[in-house]
Amino acid sequence: MEQSGFSHLSVSRNSPTIALSRVFYMSTGVRQKSSSVQYVSRPDLPKLAYRRVKGKSPGVMFLPGYGSNMNGPKAEALEEFCRFDYSGHGASEGVFSEGTIGSWKKDVLFMLDEVADGPQILVGSSMGGWLMLLAAIARPEKTKALVGISTAADHFVTAFKSLPLQTRKEFEDQGVWTVPTKSNEEGVYTVSMDLLKEAENHCLLHSPIPITCPVRLIHGLKDEDVPWHISMQVAERVLSNDVDVILRRHGQHRMADKDDIKLMVFTIDDLIDKLTTLA
Repeated sequence: MEQSGFSHLSVSRNSPTIALSRVFYMSTGVRQKSSSVQYVSRPDLPKLAYRRVKGKSPGVMFLPGYGSNMNGPKAEALEEFCRFDYSGHGASEGVFSEGTIGSWKKDVLFMLDEVADGPQILVGSSMGGWLMLLAAIARPEKTKALVGISTAADHFVTAFKSLPLQTRKEFEDQGVWTVPTKSNEEGVYTVSMDLLKEAENHCLLHSPIPITCPVRLIHGLKDEDVPWHISMQVAERVLSNDVDVILRRHGQHRMADKDDIKLMVFTIDDLIDKLTTLA
């Protein structure tokens, strides 16, 4: 299906008409004003680095993936909104190997509670998509809508448990799980057993997900890191009646091609128009 220059498969529940009225720099080549890195302190916890440009409500907050940061191509496409680094990531303080799904969820909630101005559209990439769901459950009053990019809900746990028993035991003995990937320069993700064990406390796909705000899920059919059917599972389990799933035929995990990023920006634009109209 061809629409606005994008080739994709779309699965919708009560899908609204696409409205592309706002102009973003990724689609025009005109860069909006940039924001400088700021730091926010927390009692007994690492400082978090973030960039923000104040604007109208609802705001938009970008949640990066595992080991990623706010300077990636998708995050930079949202230059005029809010983006930040989890503890142990990018410019934030903390030790990456000590992080867990629970600790990074706390980072997101802190940003929502203490830094964000009003309700937000959360945009989560990969692990950030898992964290956006957890944040929306914990702070429904501060979450206006969700946009998941290659959403990796429960993925660390389910992927590890799908390995042969002997392979799992070898990784458990080593204390870390090394996962081949094309999504970073190292060619592997390294996941600690402590993170995997703690992540089991945050799994969502075994029961209905109590989220009722609009949800948009974009996933590539050629994603070799996080299977696209995870986005379908999320769509099936959230309680919201306003859910769209867009499957990019040639999309890979990073979803960092020009057209992938345009689609993300236009999807956010459409949600802002929808929410502003309903307000």
